[in-house]
Amino acid sequence: MTKEKLELVEVSPRDGLQNEPDIVSTENKLALIDHILAAGFRRLEAGSFVNPKKVPQMADGDAIFAGVPKRDDATFIALALNLRGVERALAAGAKEINYVFCASDGFSVRNNGGTVEETFNVWPEVAAAARAGAARLSATISTAFGCPFDGEVAVTRVVAVAERCVGESIFELAIADTIGVASPGDVHERVRAVKSVTPSHIQLRAHFHNTRNTALANAVAAVEEGVRVLDGSLAGIGGCPFAPGAAGNVPTEDLLYMFNRMGFDTGVDLDRAIEVAHFIGGVLGRKTPGMVSRAPKWPA
Repeated sequence: MTKEKLELVEVSPRDGLQNEPDIVSTENKLALIDHILAAGFRRLEAGSFVNPKKVPQMADGDAIFAGVPKRDDATFIALALNLRGVERALAAGAKEINYVFCASDGFSVRNNGGTVEETFNVWPEVAAAARAGAARLSATISTAFGCPFDGEVAVTRVVAVAERCVGESIFELAIADTIGVASPGDVHERVRAVKSVTPSHIQLRAHFHNTRNTALANAVAAVEEGVRVLDGSLAGIGGCPFAPGAAGNVPTEDLLYMFNRMGFDTGVDLDRAIEVAHFIGGVLGRKTPGMVSRAPKWPA
């Protein structure tokens, strides 16, 4: 019997490292990317093109995209928050751009430099630039489950942002629990609501943080609603510099173990993924949050 495919997008080189207090060298980032590819991942966030003064860990985006392996079977995603970031990503050779909006004004002002409405003013230009640069474009709705500054975010607000996102030519729409406040019930509700306004040719993706230890349960809820693309960060590292108390992403190796046992085909080797998690811990010089990477192998 053929197993159903589940795509895991590895975000440790970008979302995983962006909140680290000590700068990780470009050399180590490129080594991390090599290890990720060797484990079987074929889509990953390689870096972002944002203000280096605000996110100094991501200041080497140009060097990262110049140094990634030249291969046709792997996609290296560049994250951007504004038109200038998109233009920089395209100039660096990015062929996939993840453009981030917010569902809350409080976070949007701090993270994106303007209110939600203001950030959408350049959306048509962003989409046009991506087309002209032959890059496919996805959109992410951050703070889709809650905001550290505005508090609860209404489902209607998330849906309204989703409708604006899908008004341009994107191939994928992601909803993100930026501060890790969602429960599985929230995920069921919001994925259904976003799906109701998303054309069928646009795939849905989910991004969960594990701040309150609900990320694995939330990932299952998303899959139960038909989502077949999930973000994860090996070793469970990461978080947003503008989200107080960020405690890391859902560990990719934990997702891998769980969904392998549930019968999905991710195309990723769990043992090699665990090796990458250990590599990350070595680079950072500390114990990392992932659980499966610390557990005995099972089955032995």
